[in-house]
Amino acid sequence: MSEDTGTAGAEEFARLLTELKTRSGLSYGTLAKRLHTSTSTLHRYCNGTALPHEFASAERFARLCRATPDELMALHRSWILADAARGRRIERAPESAPADRPAAEAEPVGEVVPAEPAPPRRRRSALLVSATAAALLAAALAVARPAIWGGGDKARGDQQAVGATATASTTTDSTGTPDDPVTTATPEPPPSTPAAAVAGATPPGPTPTPTPAPADTGPAPLTVGTRPYVYADPCSQHFLVNSAPAQVGPPAPERDAPRWAAAYGAVSSGEQQVALTVQGTGTDTVVLLALHVRVTAKGAPLAWNDYSMGVGCGGQVDAQSFDVDLDRGSPVITTKGGRRDFPYKVSKSDPEVFYVTAHTKAHDVRWDLTLDWSSGARHGTVHIDNGGTPFRTSADVHRPGYDYPLGGGEWVKREGG
Repeated sequence: MSEDTGTAGAEEFARLLTELKTRSGLSYGTLAKRLHTSTSTLHRYCNGTALPHEFASAERFARLCRATPDELMALHRSWILADAARGRRIERAPESAPADRPAAEAEPVGEVVPAEPAPPRRRRSALLVSATAAALLAAALAVARPAIWGGGDKARGDQQAVGATATASTTTDSTGTPDDPVTTATPEPPPSTPAAAVAGATPPGPTPTPTPAPADTGPAPLTVGTRPYVYADPCSQHFLVNSAPAQVGPPAPERDAPRWAAAYGAVSSGEQQVALTVQGTGTDTVVLLALHVRVTAKGAPLAWNDYSMGVGCGGQVDAQSFDVDLDRGSPVITTKGGRRDFPYKVSKSDPEVFYVTAHTKAHDVRWDLTLDWSSGARHGTVHIDNGGTPFRTSADVHRPGYDYPLGGGEWVKREGG
């Protein structure tokens, strides 16, 4: 992605924020109070002199301004491009070289390295004879192998290689699968090699063809960023915690939700929305073929307390997303809110953001996602979870509920909860 693309992303991000703010009729002071930030920070976001470190801050700003699902998607895409450009500028910042470095320390140019003394003629002749004999023997074995050891097309066709990245189970050949990596080694010749093969004679049988090159085992040409707890608004996120209110700290904003959930062993209550940011890493376009959900465990709903992350919220914006009913026998991804189905295309300068909303009314479910992709002759599957563990969502079945009122200092039992 070029620097111009990143600059355009930053300008577009600032323009979209300004348009949303103007249309909402809300002042910077009102927005700053509701977002728990300063008016000067919001000014810098809107005039393009600063960029939020996390998109969650801009998303809350946009939702307060009643952004549509399409506007949220456009805002997120522009933030991704601007944030990527910011990262590259930091990486390219050169370290200043010492000004008083002596000229004598410069790297030598054209230095001649003396060669080692040549070996005696007798040794050189022996090496030449040995190398020639080895080459002849290797050629004879290659010709003889198909007929003698059962090689031929089948032996060559069975050779394959399956590659994987550190964060994704990725196949890059035409036959391997992510769950069953296979590597077939070339068989060694048996000890009773016929004299004809050693002497270079060609035994009867099919003429061998060159062994195909191993499949590409490079990393997947895309990255997937995951936000495991997306707040459509603070009131939309509930957690189940196996602790009394006095042992649970105040609710967390979206950016701190992963740490809060880990600290209290919390599980999403009833529903969980996950955001996936998919972006190419090279110049080639990557086609996203399909998104799948996999249930790894399912049990009875948790008998824990329900804690809301916010109170007093307005109406929720129904974002374009993909829906998963975890109570089905075999859950599948379905479209929601006008979102079109797969396939999609991404590149380094054109990312995509997908929202996946999973819900259950009767179970405690552990689940994860897989994303199938292709790029040219390559293809593979990316495994997506919550930092190495499955996502987890449990039904809230008549459990006590607690809210944390604005300006309050403790959890209060919810009416009817």
